[in-house]
This record gives sequence, structure tokens and C-alpha cells, in this order.
Amino acid sequence: MRLGVNIDHIATLREARKTFEPDPVKGALIAIQAGADQITLHLREDRRHIQDEDLFRLKCELKDTNVPINLEMAPTLEMKNIALEALPNTVTLVPEKRQEITTEGGLDVVSLKDYLKDYIKELKEAGIKVSLFIDPDLEQVDASLEVGADAIEIHTGEYANSYGKNTEKEIQRIRETAIYAKEKGLKVYAGHGLNYENVVNIAKIKEIEELNIGHSIIANAIFLGLYEAVRKMKEIITKARG
Repeated sequence: MRLGVNIDHIATLREARKTFEPDPVKGALIAIQAGADQITLHLREDRRHIQDEDLFRLKCELKDTNVPINLEMAPTLEMKNIALEALPNTVTLVPEKRQEITTEGGLDVVSLKDYLKDYIKELKEAGIKVSLFIDPDLEQVDASLEVGADAIEIHTGEYANSYGKNTEKEIQRIRETAIYAKEKGLKVYAGHGLNYENVVNIAKIKEIEELNIGHSIIANAIFLGLYEAVRKMKEIITKARG
């Protein structure tokens, strides 16, 4: 199972003072040293954390490595143009609301099918793989396949919020979606709200081949240091997988 480390909240801390530190690109390099298989970053329309310059500097820093960049973004014209210029390895399309603290749910691919077909086609023609961040729902999987996505990333937020309560019900939804998507030929990823404790159940789902985790790793880095925070997460998911 691959671990994508999301560096957004390193930038959140920097933007609190509008200064130059901590540098999310430097954080990405440390995460890679600690075992990250991918670097994920979300360029939001309001630029609340990651800035355009971060994306392009990261692209430059990683150009001689085999570590892919996963750019999370809303499916807007502005973001598409940035992606076509930066050419990340993967674009993950996510819903975005200006007032939300963090992404609140999956992209409604069903209602956006006609729009997303042309949008995704242009990205794929540029050599960018496209993943869609969706709720664990079979209808959304079918729509993702129809619009030409290469992969889905299952939103694990409901599972994370229900941990210890409705846990098994949410795990089953995620498992069923992962199995269905894999059978349909899509690559299956997952993420949102995962931490050292609740990640184990998700890592055991063999159809899921990649997890993207940010907030918990960066939060634990305050106490453990970033290298150790990433290393520990990688160790936990590897053991769960084994």
C-alpha cells in the first residue's frame, strides 16, 4: 500500500503569519526520506494554504526522482489551466466550498457527468492521470468510470467521524465500494480523517492501493518530528496490510 503525504497543513502554519516558514516543499522532501511514496497537495481556489509557487517549486524539486505529485483541486477552468502548466502525475478532483474548514464530502460525479467528460479528457490528453474523490457509493463509481477517470479516492471522512460508533457499517460501505470499483477496472485510493488508530481498518482492505493522509501526520509532527511522524504512519499501514 502506497502512502501519499499531504503537505497542506505545513503551508497552513506558514500562512498564519504570511511568512516563508515552515516550507511545505522542504516538508515534502523530509516525508520522502521517511518513506512517503507520493506527495499530495491541494491548491484551493482561496489559496488558504498551498500557493501556486509551492506546486511549481515541488515539481522542480522532484523532477529527478520517481516520487509522483498528486494535485488535489476543484474542477474549475482556472485549476485546469494550472494543472496543464504544472503537469502533476495525478490530478484528484474534489468538491470545494469557500466556507468549509476542510473538504466535507465527495464529488457528485453523477450530477456533473456531462461537464466532467470534456474536463477530464483534456487532462488525460496532457498525460495526467485523473482520480475522483467520491463518497463510498456504487452509483458514483459507475459515473466515475463513465466520465473517463483512471481512479477513485474513497472519502473516509464519515468512517473517521463515526470511529467507535457506527464503525463497521462505514467500513462495509468503503469495502463494498472498493471491491466494486476494482472489479470495474478502476484504481482505488482512500483518504480523509485517517490517523494512527483508525487507519488500520482501511489499510486491511486489499483493493485499496493508496492512502493520502495529511492533517494527522502534520499534527503528530509537532511532537514527534516530521520524519518520525511519516515513518510511524508508513509502519502502521504496512503492518496492517501484511
